[in-house]
Amino acid sequence: MQNVMDTLRARGFIKQTVYEEELYEKLGSESVPFYIGFDPTADSLHVGHFLTLIAMRHMQDAGHRPIILIGGGTGMIGDPSGRTDMRSMMTRETVEHHVECFKKQMARFIRFEGENGAIVVNNADWLLNLNYVDFLRDIGVYFSVNKMLTAECYRSRMEKGLTFLEFNYMLMQAYDFLVLNRKYGCLLQMGGDDQWSNILAGADLIRRKERKAAFAMTFTLLTTSEGKKMGKTQKGAVWLDENKTSPYEFYQYWRNTDDADVEKCLKLLTFLPLEEIAALCAHKDERINRAKEVLAFELTKLVHGEEKAAAAEAQARAAFGGEGEMPEKKVPSDTATVLQALVAAGLCKSNGEARRLVEQGGVTVNGEKVTDANAVLPAFPFTLFKGKKIRVKVVSE
Repeated sequence: MQNVMDTLRARGFIKQTVYEEELYEKLGSESVPFYIGFDPTADSLHVGHFLTLIAMRHMQDAGHRPIILIGGGTGMIGDPSGRTDMRSMMTRETVEHHVECFKKQMARFIRFEGENGAIVVNNADWLLNLNYVDFLRDIGVYFSVNKMLTAECYRSRMEKGLTFLEFNYMLMQAYDFLVLNRKYGCLLQMGGDDQWSNILAGADLIRRKERKAAFAMTFTLLTTSEGKKMGKTQKGAVWLDENKTSPYEFYQYWRNTDDADVEKCLKLLTFLPLEEIAALCAHKDERINRAKEVLAFELTKLVHGEEKAAAAEAQARAAFGGEGEMPEKKVPSDTATVLQALVAAGLCKSNGEARRLVEQGGVTVNGEKVTDANAVLPAFPFTLFKGKKIRVKVVSE
């Protein structure tokens, strides 16, 4: 059976590891309990979490046990990694609500039953009742302030100001790893590469304090070929919750992936065999569109189920290929102008945004470009274009 580390490397996941040869041997010879942390900063996971969920699935399918750590305790402080300002602190009630939402979404990716079924833990259970003096004596003694300040997550914040509240984050995350090692035999922490310093600190703490093996592995961040983080649109984040990002919008996001990023996304975010992916991406001309359709369908199926993925695919083909029915938006029957229709249909967040879109030439009604945001609408139903990629059928309520 192939070592899961070979699978992750072949598909482009692995960015950094520590004690790599020893970790490779363990992953190939025994079931390794591992954990990935999720900060409950919203009531839904988003595309930024997608890659780590897929990696977790690869690990579980190879026989390793996932431990999903929800940062109910650390989330009340906030991780300074990748930040230029301090995160707002959440109440315990808010965190607990977000935890429940996460569990439901993760069930689509991870098995919670069976021999290596995943478990969910909340670090609030051991962090919120810590004795501060005991914690400093037991854990703080293993950390060098000088070394911590060289970590990118702290160094990048030094000019603007780094609070002592946030400075504790690395110690708390390292302590999480120690607790999971003691309680569940957890040997490996995994996460995005922006977490490298924090993850490494946990492995180092276990090795120094417990005199036991512990490992760290980070994944490449999900970025475009231009280095920009994926998962953002004009509306904001692309969520896994269909009430925040509809299956059709989710499908369209991936259908519009840049040509240069399609193969990477297929490798990282789907379970298609590498040979099939190579065949789909063999041509860089218009035939790459088929690979984009496969990418969009596979990811929408994984998140929302096959039925909703098929419906989203049909809507997209109707809107842009003239096949079947295009997505439909209902607006109040007294909607009279193009500006009102854009806002009522949810294509623009405000009148100002709608007006700017029209002025920039980005709106078409029934195939004719609109130059006046206050232009009177034709009779219902009609077709409304926002740019080149969003097309809907507008009907009255």
